[in-house]
Amino acid sequence: MTERAPIHVGSGEPVLLLHPFMMSQNVWKKVAPAIADTGRYEVYAPTMPGHNGGVKGPFFLDSGSLADDVERRMDALGWETAHIVGNSLGGWVAFELERRGRARTLTGIAPAGGWRHFTPAKFEIVGKFLAGLPLYVVVKLLGNRVLKLPVTPYLTYPAVSATRDGLSDEDVADIIDDVAHCPAYYQLLVKSLTLPGLLDIAEGSCPTHLVICEKDRVLPHPRFTRHFTTHLPKDTQVTHLDNVGHIPMYEAPERVANLIVEFVDRHVAPPHEALGG
Repeated sequence: MTERAPIHVGSGEPVLLLHPFMMSQNVWKKVAPAIADTGRYEVYAPTMPGHNGGVKGPFFLDSGSLADDVERRMDALGWETAHIVGNSLGGWVAFELERRGRARTLTGIAPAGGWRHFTPAKFEIVGKFLAGLPLYVVVKLLGNRVLKLPVTPYLTYPAVSATRDGLSDEDVADIIDDVAHCPAYYQLLVKSLTLPGLLDIAEGSCPTHLVICEKDRVLPHPRFTRHFTTHLPKDTQVTHLDNVGHIPMYEAPERVANLIVEFVDRHVAPPHEALGG
């Protein structure tokens, strides 16, 4: 697996974007430039270990080892802290980084990790990904040739977008490429069975934004968001993003960029208008 350079654009306040499970920094390819184009933010989106283009990590991965790698990258940039945004697994890692004091603000978009050690939700989500093993094996064996199958886009979109129309052919090709090069599929799932999720979110001290995706089939609301809405500090901002699936950066990049900028803008001085304002 060839290491892929992170997306790194813009200048100003540091913004760190963390991708979902089995995906790569590529999910931010439209969002990162939109944030940077405000002229106020330096945006960095790496690929985490075990994912397509990421560095080789330990054989068994967890949120802690992923956060270790992100911290090393932040240190290399000279970033003691950043405005951290994470989707799904990236959201789980974002909360881990906040616990370590690395976040100025935190935005979790459909974050994973909303369970305790024996919460049924944890075993349900692991079961969902294990049920996808036959598809994972087919993609590993066929690689990009699977794109020639007419059924591929229809098997791809339910875990990603609200509708098939939410993904372009290019998006589907990117997703298949990421899945085909993701040893984290088994490295993370095995380790996650032995570990709890996020236990200390009530103690978070930085401004926090929870984004709930209305058509999320992977971590559907309210079953997989209840841990966050119950335990996060009362001043947490909660946004319901309608008509989008689990990875909204594909089908609504401008909306995602706007909600990130609008939230972060309120917590830097002086305040700025959001994108398009």
